[in-house]
Amino acid sequence: MSLIHRVWVILVALTLIAPAGAEELAPGMTLNKQTWQMAEGMLPPEILKHYREGDYINPIVAWPEDFFVWPEDFKAATEGNAGKYEIGSKGEIVEVATGEQPQYVIGFPFPEISEDDPKAASKVIWNFFYRTWYFGNSKNESQVNWVNRKGLERRTDVEASFRYFDGVPVDDREDNPLNLLSQFLTVVKTPVDLNGTAALSWRYRDPGKRDSSWSFVPALRRVRAVSPANRSDGFLGSDMSQDDGPFFDGKAEDFSWKLVGKKNVLRFVDPLSLEDKGQTEWLDSGGWRAQWPDIPFIGYMKDDWQGVPWASATGALALRPHWVIEAVPNDKYYLYGRMEMYIDAITYQGSWNSKYSWKGELLNTYQVMAFLPKEVTRPDGQKDWVQGSAMAFQCAENIKRDQATVAGIKSSPRSGFDSNITFDDNYFEMSTLNRFGK
Repeated sequence: MSLIHRVWVILVALTLIAPAGAEELAPGMTLNKQTWQMAEGMLPPEILKHYREGDYINPIVAWPEDFFVWPEDFKAATEGNAGKYEIGSKGEIVEVATGEQPQYVIGFPFPEISEDDPKAASKVIWNFFYRTWYFGNSKNESQVNWVNRKGLERRTDVEASFRYFDGVPVDDREDNPLNLLSQFLTVVKTPVDLNGTAALSWRYRDPGKRDSSWSFVPALRRVRAVSPANRSDGFLGSDMSQDDGPFFDGKAEDFSWKLVGKKNVLRFVDPLSLEDKGQTEWLDSGGWRAQWPDIPFIGYMKDDWQGVPWASATGALALRPHWVIEAVPNDKYYLYGRMEMYIDAITYQGSWNSKYSWKGELLNTYQVMAFLPKEVTRPDGQKDWVQGSAMAFQCAENIKRDQATVAGIKSSPRSGFDSNITFDDNYFEMSTLNRFGK
């Protein structure tokens, strides 16, 4: 454990005892149906309701605002980006000096954001993206769980692969003749009736060019093009969409953005990551695999669980400053008419995304866990940065149907959650859909 982590753990330990008769939430307390009133104004109303009704039960932990592990190159680049970029007429990032879109950005493009800036919300979401992309290519074997009030209804296992052309460390940049931002491929592994179902997306850096998306359905035995608007629809009929991704994975230029405000908000965090207990191993093929403990991450996995079956059973809550921003899609065929997103104002990790119909009715919430980056060393001595997670919680809750889809959890303890990997040049081609399809 590094010196900074030792010092921080000591500080947390000293704060775990709340003063007798304290009326405010403090580390060491638990947010539940006895204490929920202490969190009023600190959570989206639909999330606070879960604590009020005993659906969610999570401990409070300390995550000081000034404690975060920043990769050196990311931090240096962020500092150098001050005043360098602006938001263009189409919502894209442009260089102040030239008015042109940059070929490559690393670090937060907007290290300083003012609440008075009419483009503040756009800058917040771009900071979120560049923090996400920094950790590079990944391949993840994940459960997708359909859960209702009675417990687990259905489970699939998918392999989701991400490739990024911008925001990654300089040494990880790849040739980009198609001027892409990213590529995404997901393939369903189980159950048998869905095995081989696959979806592929290309996102372009050109702000006016829509995503290219294709899918392969085994029953049809062919690849077909899919409208970008369909990225908001439930994946495989679940409550989770392709535009959910790590928190939000829509194209920034396809939405109009507005700042709602800035406030302190409780968010899900990985307590093991905060204690520097996230474990990784170097792969012989190159890249890092996250090693997680074999514990029940979701409520339905625990025999004595008292909350709602889709709740996070191992996550904690930490009070963090957040930007609250609003996104309205430009495409009227998009499923949601408005989304209200809560994004950490220091780390730019997303936490809550409340999604409304075009008539203003709350339909869905997306709830995501945060963690600390971790520095790791390859066998040859080269340094890398990984997510540092020991668990995950990505929950898309359907408000009207009182059910949820939970993903981000490994298919098995030894399944791959691999980062810093390199893909074959043809891996994200349409031919791959036929190859993986059954």
